[in-house]
Amino acid sequence: MRIEKRRQAMVGIRAATAALVGGLLAVGCGGGDGAGGDGVDTAAAATGAVAGAGADSTPLTQEELERGIGPVREVELGAIDEALAERGEEVFELKCFACHRLEERYVAPQLGNVLERRRPEYVMNMILNPAEMLARHPVAKELLAEYMTMMPDQDITEAEARAILEYIRAEAREGGGDSNQGTGSEAGSGTTDGGR
Repeated sequence: MRIEKRRQAMVGIRAATAALVGGLLAVGCGGGDGAGGDGVDTAAAATGAVAGAGADSTPLTQEELERGIGPVREVELGAIDEALAERGEEVFELKCFACHRLEERYVAPQLGNVLERRRPEYVMNMILNPAEMLARHPVAKELLAEYMTMMPDQDITEAEARAILEYIRAEAREGGGDSNQGTGSEAGSGTTDGGR
């Protein structure tokens, strides 16, 4: 009984959080008339991305299925760069922690073992290009359907995304995981396991 009440409370908290995030996105993305500084109706663009309205209907290539849709095509992983991981932790806490945790499901998927499921390029492209990923990539679409929370564009640079990736790798290493995960062809291979 106590577990059920806690579960119901968490569902309510998640729903309230999703509504708050949606409201903040609407205000932060131009508010008022919905037009951003570039004249684009950002509220309509965001909802269109979710519904697939106006989305590119071109089928994804095998590379896009494995590595995601975005600017990152290849990530070289070597030894953990501690300074880069520290910078990644700062960015993660500032821009990601509201929805993501490393070791537990929260508003969005847990990320501690994401590199066991996804290639590093996929992770970085999801960070850098969430709207197109959510509109076109089958795994991202499944995650959106499961979590019902659209990942916002946090205006993260490619260097910051790489730092976040290094932080996730460092934390996986400390948790006993393989810090060179995600380099195999099976990780993020476009399977539709929903990131579980």
